[in-house]
Amino acid sequence: MGDIFKKLASFFLEFIETIVIALAVFVIVYLFLFQPHQVRGNSMYPNFYDGEYMLTDKISYRFKLPQKGDVIVFKAPRNEDYDYIKRIIAGPGDNVRIENDKIFINNQPADVSYIPADYITTPGVFMKNGQNLVVPSDQYFVLGDNRSHSSDSREWGFVPKENIIGKAWLRYWPPSRWGLIPQTQP
Repeated sequence: MGDIFKKLASFFLEFIETIVIALAVFVIVYLFLFQPHQVRGNSMYPNFYDGEYMLTDKISYRFKLPQKGDVIVFKAPRNEDYDYIKRIIAGPGDNVRIENDKIFINNQPADVSYIPADYITTPGVFMKNGQNLVVPSDQYFVLGDNRSHSSDSREWGFVPKENIIGKAWLRYWPPSRWGLIPQTQP
């Protein structure tokens, strides 16, 4: 009887150790490497759909700066309890202007080949038509791909680097849309 008790106790101890190790690995991965996020709303349509799930790479930006075209996840500027997903259009030092429903970066029309040709970029509360803005250091100008249905830098301004959680890396749900998330250069 004592031998069975020892084997049972040993089994439960090993089981608990395995659970603790698995949880520790999960917490490390979640806090420092990758974090799941859900797309909410249609601001990134047609490239991302409401309800899709993705993994956010939280480590890349520790070694390199965010780049134009990166799809990022960041703390919402008006309520940091929420995370937003948008595309970086301009980085520190870039000159941004919206004029005649088009966006210009450093006085050149931005490449917007990743969105349908009939999508237009209208100005907003923060950025007026024809206004030139220079992106401050350690900040980024972001737009949703679905320009007419996106609350973005046109409305509330620049995204500070410290608010960026990471780069959208892998879409894993729904399975029919599974794959790496392409980054573009606008």
